Amino acid sequence: MQLYHHPLSMNSQKVRIALEEKNVSYTVHRVNPLKARNFKPEFFRQNPGGALPVLKNGSLVICESLPILEYIDTINDPFRLHQCETVREWVRRINEWDAKLLTFSHVPERVWHFFSRFKRHVLIASMTKNPDLASLYHTKLRSMHAIEESLKSIEELAANKQQLSRLLDDAEEQLSTTQFIAGFTFSVADAAFMAVLGRIELLKVSAEYLQPRPQVSLYWKRMKERPSYKRVIGKYSARVMHLKFVIPSICNIGIRKLFMRF
Repeated sequence: MQLYHHPLSMNSQKVRIALEEKNVSYTVHRVNPLKARNFKPEFFRQNPGGALPVLKNGSLVICESLPILEYIDTINDPFRLHQCETVREWVRRINEWDAKLLTFSHVPERVWHFFSRFKRHVLIASMTKNPDLASLYHTKLRSMHAIEESLKSIEELAANKQQLSRLLDDAEEQLSTTQFIAGFTFSVADAAFMAVLGRIELLKVSAEYLQPRPQVSLYWKRMKERPSYKRVIGKYSARVMHLKFVIPSICNIGIRKLFMRF
């Protein structure tokens, strides 16, 4: 089983936590979206849109975190995603919240624009080099533009934060009666929710979203003791690890722009 991912991709973290909890043997292939490696034609052909993660098992290729989680649930002992409507509902709600707006709104604008401009150059160059993929690359360009417009909208940013707050409020209520997010046993919903909490901590907004919710905070403390958290999120939580991803990417992009290697 092959997983194409990036350690700081929230959706990749959801899938990796589920794989770790299931004790599934898999090989990881790191795809760096900061360098636009997910726009390479060989990757784009198997995953139109270039989203991470991608799971390959033999000839089977599954894109997007939700169908991947559903597939993982069928391996070994199931997490009960298919058998339990509560689990399915939690996974659906967690996946409906788009972390990009909250994430990008906490990244310095000049940094975000630096990577965004480079990605647009790569997409435009890729259209010329791969005419069979031109329409897909153009769709990706439009989606990037839509995100940029959303970041300018106070209303959309506020709605995104409210959606997250509602999710956390409902989790607070749920965790007042159960040990895990969808019941009394760990499920794929917990794998997805752990990635959300990890993103909140990464962005250093725990004071706003976690501290006012004591049950969610206690739950997060317990989840951080699990080996899956330590391998998937905790290993990369230090600021120095973030810099190890970002600084080499900036240098790589600078060289590629200098020599027009898009």
